[in-house]
Amino acid sequence: MPGRGHGWRWRGGCPRRGAGLLEPTLLLLLHQGTAHGYVLMEHLQKLGLEEMDASVVYRTLRDMEAQGWLTSTWEEEKTQGPPRRIYHLTREGDEVLAFWTRSLEGTREMIDNLLGIYHRHMQEEEREHH
Repeated sequence: MPGRGHGWRWRGGCPRRGAGLLEPTLLLLLHQGTAHGYVLMEHLQKLGLEEMDASVVYRTLRDMEAQGWLTSTWEEEKTQGPPRRIYHLTREGDEVLAFWTRSLEGTREMIDNLLGIYHRHMQEEEREHH
């Protein structure tokens, strides 16, 4: 079909890259040590999740706390401004991080397999559908 493939779009819009990685990334960052939201946002940016809206990150942190994956306390003494909420990973959060890690490793294997098949296929003799 002439023109097919040009201008196509994902149904519902293209998902933000890394959107599904926010929870395991936050768990990993908190596994490395306690932190407040601003520091977590800085680390997310360094890891390539710079498009994450702060409200989404803070809502995710609250949801993770409600699930028992982390706890938070208010730091009032070391701040020069208003008190900051400091997040801490719980034992359950550590277990969830281990689960996420195994799941991501399995997903990586599937992606590597899919990409390998695609690249081998594209190296084959040119065909009409290429």
